[in-house]
Parts: sequence; C-alpha cells; structure tokens
Amino acid sequence: MREAMFYESLEEDRVRCTLCGLLCRIRPGSRGACGVRVNRGGRLYTLVDDRVAALHVDPIEKKPLFHYLPGHASFSIGTVGCNFRCLHCQNSSLSQQPRLEGGRRSKEAEPHVPGERVTPDSLVRAAVEGGCRSIAYTYSEPTVFFELALETARLARQEGLGNVFVTNGFITEAPLVLIAPVLDAANIDLKFIDKARHRRVTGAPLQPVLDSIKRYRDLDIWIEVTTLVIPGLNDSEESLRSMAEFIHGVDPDIPWHVTRFHPQHRLLDRGPTPVSTLSRARTLAAEAGLRFCYSGNVPGDEGEATSCPGCGAVVLRRYGSRLVEDRIKGGGCPECGTRIPGVFDGAE
Repeated sequence: MREAMFYESLEEDRVRCTLCGLLCRIRPGSRGACGVRVNRGGRLYTLVDDRVAALHVDPIEKKPLFHYLPGHASFSIGTVGCNFRCLHCQNSSLSQQPRLEGGRRSKEAEPHVPGERVTPDSLVRAAVEGGCRSIAYTYSEPTVFFELALETARLARQEGLGNVFVTNGFITEAPLVLIAPVLDAANIDLKFIDKARHRRVTGAPLQPVLDSIKRYRDLDIWIEVTTLVIPGLNDSEESLRSMAEFIHGVDPDIPWHVTRFHPQHRLLDRGPTPVSTLSRARTLAAEAGLRFCYSGNVPGDEGEATSCPGCGAVVLRRYGSRLVEDRIKGGGCPECGTRIPGVFDGAE
C-alpha cells in the first residue's frame, strides 16, 4: 500500500483525512467513510493506488460531456469506494463495495479490495493503443483514488491525452488545485439544492459541492453539471429553478444535464421520471439564463441536441451517448459564426 496524500496527524495516532469535505477523523486500524483509506499506526494509506475495478472504452458523451471533444472515445477507469452513500447509486457494487464487505458495521476490518493491478504507465499505454483522446476517472468517485488519478493524469498529459473527472464534487481545495493543471474537464453532480435532502440521500453536506463547482470553474477546468431528477425529491419547479439559477450564477455557459431517474439500489419506492419533467426543467433553465440544458437517459429526445445560442441552428446531434452529426466549424456555428463554448477539434 502507498501512503495517502492529504492528511494530518492527530493525538493518539489518529489522523484527519483532508482529501474531501467529510474531513474524517480516523483512529488506528480504521477506515474513512470512503472505505479505501486506512490508518495504520498513525499514517494514512490508500487501498486503491494500484488497482482498478472497472475499465472500459466509452464515448465521451456517456460521462456525460457534450462540449468536450464530442464524438471521441475516453478510456474510463474506476476503483471501489466512494465518500457518498447515495440511496440511488447506479454503481453501488463499486462505490459501496468496501461497506458491503466489512462495511461500517466492522469498521476496524480492512476489506478485500477487488480489481486489476495497474500502474499509471500501463493505463496510459492502454488508452493510447485504444485510440482514445482522453482518460476518464469515473464509475465510483475519482476523489477517493486521487493518488492513482494524479499520477496517471500527469503521464497522460505528456502523451497528449486529456483528463476528465466524473465526480460528486466533494473534494477540498488543495487536491483540486494540485491536479488542476492536468485536468481538462469534469462532469459534476448537483444532486440536490436542498441541504437536508442532500444530506439524507447522499450522507454528506451540500455546501462543499457548491463551493467545488465554483472552484472548478475558477481553475479554468471545463465543467458540465448533471442532476438526476428524482420524482418527489428534487423535481419541483422551485428546486429545479434554484439549481438552474445557481449554475447560471457560476457561468451561464455551463451545460446542465437533467437526467431521467430509474429505481435502483435502495431508492425503489418511486417510478421513472416523466419525460415532461425534463422538458419543464429545460424551460426553467432557459428562463434562468442557461444557454445549454440537455435531457439525459431518454434516447431520441430533442433535448439531446446542441443548438447555437445565436441563431438556434442544431450544431451537434446525438442519439443517447452516440454523436450522429457534428457541424461545428472552428469552435463555432456554421450558420452564424457564434462561438460554442467548450473544447472542440479545430477550435482556436
């Protein structure tokens, strides 16, 4: 195991992990809330520095990132562990694995950590050989495998690859500032705008996420925001409007993905999101001044396309996670020349 970054020593061999907003105080032999950072004799170690539990080549649109190198493949990796415990997690077999095996009930135990042993160099070589334009740190939560992500991202940049986080945004300032020079884009979840519901469903406070979204933008990392719209929890007009207004206050060019919920994990007491709710969310986003809002998990919906904010012409057309038409020329609309914010081939 490798000694972890970002922690402080406390009395009686306890440590405080400062990687994420939970700031876990961890006694010897115990793990943090993520389940993959363990205190051994007053030193904090990461259990996921050298293994990945999920590895695929995905279209970048699947992240979802619609304004970052559209149409290209991203070499996507993830480990077990997460600093959230979302009731509706779609990757719970990865994110919650340390809790499921050993778990919070026996916090002293170190869980079995599944995954393929890797090195940053082997990951970058595989991405290059796979014809990918970027590496995405995704599936669980990249913050909890920060050390592996940082070293891989630095090597990837040397090989001309981009680096992408798909994240809950629950990272503190120091690690984000450290990785920012080699982090090109991120999709950040804004799960709730209500503080009590955010804590109840995710197990974590909301404010660090809001702070992080602003910080990513200030560090000039291209960001897009995703909200899984859950019936009865965050689908009211007040909630959707508040989220849209918050994003607009950070930057009206940030794309907002409002995606359809399906029952999963421990949140099984409600049905899928009506498509009409997503349409209404896009209307509220436009009223708030956001220039790009997309429907997700509804293949074929008109809300998957990117339209020019200047003349309304469709410049990117998609079906699900597949790009089917790219009309952007030099980073702008082919009809009126309006710049489309994002990172595109051929843009200056």
